[in-house]
Amino acid sequence: MKIVDAHFHCWELARGDYGWLTPALAPLYRDVTVADWQAQSRPHGVRGGVLVQAAPTEAETHFLLDQADANPAVLGVVGWVDMLAADAPRRIEALARHPRLKGLRPMLQDIADPQWILQPALAPALHAMADCGLVFDALVKPVHLPHILTLAGRHPELRMVIDHGAKPDIAAGQWQPWAEGIARIAKETQAMCKLSGLLTEAGPCPAPGAVRRWAEHVLQSFGTDRVVWGSDWPVLELAAPYALWWAVSRQLLENLDMESQAAVMGGNAIRLYGLHIPQKSGVPKIAG
Repeated sequence: MKIVDAHFHCWELARGDYGWLTPALAPLYRDVTVADWQAQSRPHGVRGGVLVQAAPTEAETHFLLDQADANPAVLGVVGWVDMLAADAPRRIEALARHPRLKGLRPMLQDIADPQWILQPALAPALHAMADCGLVFDALVKPVHLPHILTLAGRHPELRMVIDHGAKPDIAAGQWQPWAEGIARIAKETQAMCKLSGLLTEAGPCPAPGAVRRWAEHVLQSFGTDRVVWGSDWPVLELAAPYALWWAVSRQLLENLDMESQAAVMGGNAIRLYGLHIPQKSGVPKIAG
């Protein structure tokens, strides 16, 4: 089984462009390196991962690509670009020349207008992403799902993945309209969905089984060929350590056949992002 963590982060506070990352988020307010992530993921047989943007700047995208150049465990990068820039298509094409750039992610959850992504001015950037074979990572909440459905209808050629199951408010028991929104995206589009971030939405120190209902809905809606596992580490640490999410994930998938487990835990990410896992990864193989 080729296990891939399809969603993790690293950052250097001194870079100064992480507007959301403040001392109030004490567990996260520290420098985080790829090596720190490897120390968490490697004991579980993770072969590599996708490093995802955490700041709305192209400077950070170049920083992440530098991390990928320095560490073969970074199989791909999901970056950021100013999609409203007049020369956005040119910028996207330039970034896409780097073989490890696999996707782009506007931070939709932090934009006040939930319909922001539908403005016509963004169409050239979205077309450029599709032309370059880049994945659109949708960092959204339930309120965004109807608009992502519209976006997918307008741009059927654009590969898309919903980050963190669209972040339902699990701590508050939110089910609708999230559940219907997820089901419609799954049924009416070709989008994939990340099985990640759910423990964080369940609040600090969530009880065993706290996310099962939501995770099972994602799996049932998208099927095991369109669900992509990730950790969202170190943001995960707001709720639980890496090892706990690993254990929860394995329990969620334990009744699936080995082929389906392998798809969710790595195969789908490899297919979605077009990843290549080096033969000599230095990571022990996991049975199955």
